[in-house]
Amino acid sequence: MTAGDNQIPFLDLTGVNREVADEVRTGWDEIVRTARFVGGDAVTRFEAEWAQYCGTEYAVGVANGTDALHLVLRGLGIGPGDEVVVPANTFVATVEAIVLAGAVPRFADVDERTLLVTADTLKAAVTPATKALIPVHLYGQMPDLTAIATLADELGLMLVEDAAQAHGATWDGRRAGSFGRAACFSFYPGKNLGAFGDAGAVVTSDARLVELLLSMRDHGRAQNAVDGHFQHDVLGTNSRLDALQAVVLSAKLKRLDEWNASRRRLRAVYAERIDPAAATLVDELEGSAGSYHLAVVQVDDRDRVRADLAAEGIGTGIHYAAPCHLMAPYAEHASGELPVVEASAGRLLSLPMFPHLGTQDAERVADRLNAIVARTSR
Repeated sequence: MTAGDNQIPFLDLTGVNREVADEVRTGWDEIVRTARFVGGDAVTRFEAEWAQYCGTEYAVGVANGTDALHLVLRGLGIGPGDEVVVPANTFVATVEAIVLAGAVPRFADVDERTLLVTADTLKAAVTPATKALIPVHLYGQMPDLTAIATLADELGLMLVEDAAQAHGATWDGRRAGSFGRAACFSFYPGKNLGAFGDAGAVVTSDARLVELLLSMRDHGRAQNAVDGHFQHDVLGTNSRLDALQAVVLSAKLKRLDEWNASRRRLRAVYAERIDPAAATLVDELEGSAGSYHLAVVQVDDRDRVRADLAAEGIGTGIHYAAPCHLMAPYAEHASGELPVVEASAGRLLSLPMFPHLGTQDAERVADRLNAIVARTSR
């Protein structure tokens, strides 16, 4: 598709939402009829579907991806005095969750080709106080989870995947979410699997962690007590996945693999069409099958290139403009320079990427990017 007036938006959700509209309306009619707006069959059904999809025993729906990270860290006993290693080029929520849990983030650099953490960059940030590693599957691509899981085992550290951008991605044939003690997903509307509002989930095969999360997401209520509604055993919060969003997610999950295949097709168009002398497409490791939440290039004079693309009706994004270790709330936790993260931040540009983007539109984006960079270089 091409948007009206020859515009190509950075993101357009109308296509995916149109596909599920009838099924969602039917499901919502049933929710209205039964008045089961919080919890209930719709939520437990989606949790079971999502766990099966990810290859884990359990999924616990929560209100958003940030809560998923925060509650998992607390559920694993991570708090004051503990450190958690995390890449600095992630969305701020990853670091925010560590601090909210009372722990300290330790920032790691990344590989210059993939912009993903490696076992080596993570290890370089580990200290005696480190309790966990959080590799981020940035832009929908997974790092070498085999090597990272081996590192975590060797050092006795917990592994928690931030898979908020990687719905359906795989490493060595295993889906995102199936490697760590737990993995955290966001279902923000723009994600590959997106709700019609905020939503999130934790996947895990740790039954004890699930019991804690079920309590913590519901004000710390006892789950098995005779009158658990009024018995609060742990410090919790209000982070429940509502039934309306669960209906949307179940409907979209049926189509996720097809939509991800479309994203991979579009990424292949960019890879074939973009001149490497103009811009460098973020690479993917052999063994990874990314879900391509974002299509990111590194380009010189990024802001000028972005403005020129906008002038030609092509929308773009930046993910992310500022590394977390340079942000005011987290700078106190920085322990040194991170050369790759810092050098890439001013060169990142996210190109249009959504399942219903047409091949011709992706070709036009690549061609105009090539032409604009050539012009600005002169």
